[in-house]
Amino acid sequence: MGTQFTELDDRHIAFITEQPIFFSGSAARDGKINVSPKGRDSLRVLGPNRILWRNLTGSGNETAAHLEDHPRMTLMWCSFGIKPQILRCFGTARAVHRQDADWDDLNGHFEPHIAARQVFDMAIDMVQTSCGYAVPRMDLVSERDTLEKWAADKGEDGLKTFWGEYNARTLDGVPTRIVEKTLGHD
Repeated sequence: MGTQFTELDDRHIAFITEQPIFFSGSAARDGKINVSPKGRDSLRVLGPNRILWRNLTGSGNETAAHLEDHPRMTLMWCSFGIKPQILRCFGTARAVHRQDADWDDLNGHFEPHIAARQVFDMAIDMVQTSCGYAVPRMDLVSERDTLEKWAADKGEDGLKTFWGEYNARTLDGVPTRIVEKTLGHD
């Protein structure tokens, strides 16, 4: 059975920090629910009820569009190590884009990355832990460098073209507004 908390405590934050991967979940009022794995150095706990995570370029842009329609978000971590555990944070979030006034401040919590697309600023209203007994044990071999190589080959202009071509609509056909919000033009 899961245990609920109103905020992250030191044990939760330590668990989050130890995990090499987390999953984000979002959905608009209608359409598909999106769940995405996230890795790299892309998450910061700013307090007991606030998390930032930076979204790097990917094949879709579901989360940003979902938050425009309905700001709910869930983040989940699960241990693949010796001690089983699952931790979820439930709350609301907003997408901060390169053209937004607070982009430099929020993106500044992370090392520079050419593929940075948005920063999601999440307000947590519930934390839940559960056993994780059915999650398999696995070992992390290494981070992948594929995104870095791909983004470097594309360059800044190539990434912007990619965003306009491949990140402009959700799987349900909803405009993500990435061209306007990230690239600064219609």
